[in-house]
Amino acid sequence: MVSECFRAFLRLGLTSFGGPVAHLGFFREEFVARRKWLSERAYADLVALCQFLPGPASSQVGFALGYQRAGLAGAFASWFAFTLPSALIMIACAYGIAFVDTDAAWLQGLKIAAVAIVAHAVWGMATKLCPDRTRATLALLAAAIVLAVGTAWIQVSVIAAGLFSGWLLFRRDTAIAPDNASPGSRHVRRGLLPKLALTGVLAGFVALPLAAWWSGDLWVEMIDGFYRTGLLVFGGGHVVLPLLEAETVGVGWMDRDEFLAGYGAAQALPGPLFTLAAYLGTIIAPGGPAWVGGVVALVAILLPSMFLVIGTLPYWDQLRSLKGAQAALMGANAAVVGILLAALYNPVFLAGVTSVNAMIIALLAFGALQFWRIAPWALVILCAGAGGLFL
Repeated sequence: MVSECFRAFLRLGLTSFGGPVAHLGFFREEFVARRKWLSERAYADLVALCQFLPGPASSQVGFALGYQRAGLAGAFASWFAFTLPSALIMIACAYGIAFVDTDAAWLQGLKIAAVAIVAHAVWGMATKLCPDRTRATLALLAAAIVLAVGTAWIQVSVIAAGLFSGWLLFRRDTAIAPDNASPGSRHVRRGLLPKLALTGVLAGFVALPLAAWWSGDLWVEMIDGFYRTGLLVFGGGHVVLPLLEAETVGVGWMDRDEFLAGYGAAQALPGPLFTLAAYLGTIIAPGGPAWVGGVVALVAILLPSMFLVIGTLPYWDQLRSLKGAQAALMGANAAVVGILLAALYNPVFLAGVTSVNAMIIALLAFGALQFWRIAPWALVILCAGAGGLFL
């Protein structure tokens, strides 16, 4: 099962363009619709949990999927495979081998592919998770609030409101049944490991700043800065950029042009945007081979969020088997659909559909996914080619 996780996520790491929301669409298509590792509701539960936690939501969902499927080995195999392709390219960019032309027409085609993938994910999740007008209304309200306020914290607040609304509206619904369609969840158990993981997160948050202040060592200061960023950023994706800029440009480790060049390259790559840390760490390079700095920075920014998944998932997996918790999750799942609907418009649709031709390609791509069941990786290639030819 570990090798299965590695192969599946390596392919996704090579083809998952479009940012964290698109990644969730890729994951749903691959592991819910195609491989049937878990049910629609169980997947939405994972998304809700990872939206609550700080860090990169899509990477955390991938880590959790691997954890449920094949234990800790599967979790880290999934994380490593999904992160590796873009991390290697970002380190190469830092060495000056190549920078991506972010204005290329084929890259616009990749953004259009993300539009189709996210729209397909929203459609599929909405039909299963919002089958009645009450939950559909909750989803639409969630989307409206997220679009109106537009901050990372509002997503956490909307999911919290969805949990309360679900408990209030559905707790007397005797038709709620436990969702057992989550094979591999036997790997996720309470015990010493979750407690150690949560203790480690807190220990790193307290000890690293003290160690950086005491030692004055650039390595420790860099690890502290990236670890703290990974632990404190809510919303993931683009939300991490101002924090990373403050931790790198703000302390004089690089200039703004270098930072923005790496950000531009990251937009063109598959996989998590957090691999920008690999680029930044390679440029900072406290000592020794520069790529070591990139690896250390990448691990430092992602490690706390992975520990949080290890520490919370066992309790989440058991909590959602209770009737009251299931009622609350019905509301939270509707809120997740609303959040994805809002993200479909901004930033995915606004960034991808910039002309009539782009809209035509997006509609055809959605039809190919929804009705012809084309594989997402093939859709990415076709949309890139269509972008190069017609945009």
